[in-house]
Amino acid sequence: MDYQQRIAGLQARLRRKKLDCLLVSCPENRRYLSGYRGGDHGIAETSGLLLVPARGQLRLLTDFRYKLQAEGDVPWAEVLLYDKGVIRLLGDLLPKLGLKSLAFESHYTLHAGAEKMAAALQKKGIRSLPLTNLIEDLRVIKDEEEIDLIRKAVQLNEQVFTEIYGSLAACRSEIDVALAIESAMRRKGAEGPSFSTIVASGENGALPHAVPGPRELQRDGSLTIDMGLVLDGYCSDMTRNIVFGTASKRYLELHRLVRRAQLAGMAAIKDGVRACDVDRAARRIIDDAGYGGYFGHSLGHGVGLAVHEEPRVSSRNRKKLRSGMVVTVEPGIYLPGWGGIRLENMVVVRPDGCENLNSDTTWLDI
Repeated sequence: MDYQQRIAGLQARLRRKKLDCLLVSCPENRRYLSGYRGGDHGIAETSGLLLVPARGQLRLLTDFRYKLQAEGDVPWAEVLLYDKGVIRLLGDLLPKLGLKSLAFESHYTLHAGAEKMAAALQKKGIRSLPLTNLIEDLRVIKDEEEIDLIRKAVQLNEQVFTEIYGSLAACRSEIDVALAIESAMRRKGAEGPSFSTIVASGENGALPHAVPGPRELQRDGSLTIDMGLVLDGYCSDMTRNIVFGTASKRYLELHRLVRRAQLAGMAAIKDGVRACDVDRAARRIIDDAGYGGYFGHSLGHGVGLAVHEEPRVSSRNRKKLRSGMVVTVEPGIYLPGWGGIRLENMVVVRPDGCENLNSDTTWLDI
């Protein structure tokens, strides 16, 4: 990755907006700009912050725990330690650099922390300015190097699924399946899951984000598996619905209906098409079959360094899809008391259509 080119592009945007510098706290934005892999323990405990001036050298602000990793991951940046806290460091550093204002990512900064920082910097004559989506707007369209990394993450995710699919007989409960999946991810080289694995059997399938529990897997019962992993920083996301034994007539009808909706959504995707029109193409299939009230979420979302990012493929998003965007296509039907079916693939938006990154055909077994 040409991180220095990305930094240069961001600096040009800062200059156009007449901003002195930007403090980057979002982990995915931090990695996008620098390759720094330090892991955060939630929004309240960071492994480091990037200080990007409109002109000049990038600085990575961190503490002793991450010093060696920061220097190894980003050797071309100056690594500074905030032994007495990041606000104290900023209050000393910014005046020395001649910077009069500091923009910060307000969507990834706790309100209490932002207020404390603003008050401290104001005493130094420095304004703090909340800002959103400056870097996310750069991340939304992937270059071919990024797409190749995402493709490899999808392929590894499918390898994990294939392994688990062949050994489901050894799993007795939803928890057993989830543990087997996440263990296989690690064994095969993933950094970890890109989200908590969803495993829902029988009636639990009616919960789109069901939490795996002790519920035992039933013969001739359905199983929804929504799984994703992180490989080299990039995420994958896939959902499959399977049956142990013989599928009922109703299950087969609904599974095929969801698959038709997925294919319709994928067929509608290409450069310049509005996201809402893609959602509509898939949703119409389910609506016409009388199940529109049971498909209550959007058709898909962007995937990259974060497993959920822009663009949103929803009825409310009237923005156009562009070549290089990577999105999921995941229609579903959820019937309380019966269960649910969701099928999810990841695709790349191309000038005349989309590239399906998934090769798994488990759905054909139904």
